[in-house]
Amino acid sequence: MNSTLLFLNLGGGEIIVVLLVVLLFFGSNKIPELARGLGRGMREFKDATSGVQREIEESMKEAPKKTIPKITPNADAKPREDQETL
Repeated sequence: MNSTLLFLNLGGGEIIVVLLVVLLFFGSNKIPELARGLGRGMREFKDATSGVQREIEESMKEAPKKTIPKITPNADAKPREDQETL
């Protein structure tokens, strides 16, 4: 089985135990500070990813579209002397 799915399959009792352990480990005064820091970090990450996405979209709009000229064979053209004929 996939270990990620096993990790995410938490019930109500397990979540309460994890929250109690976090409360005992950090204390009631530190938890709001940790949550604030986590929220700020998530916001900065979201802003950074949207900034990168915006830059990529703008660069795609600004990039000139290069057209490749269509090469048509000329029936009257003669091969060069250094070029082999098939």
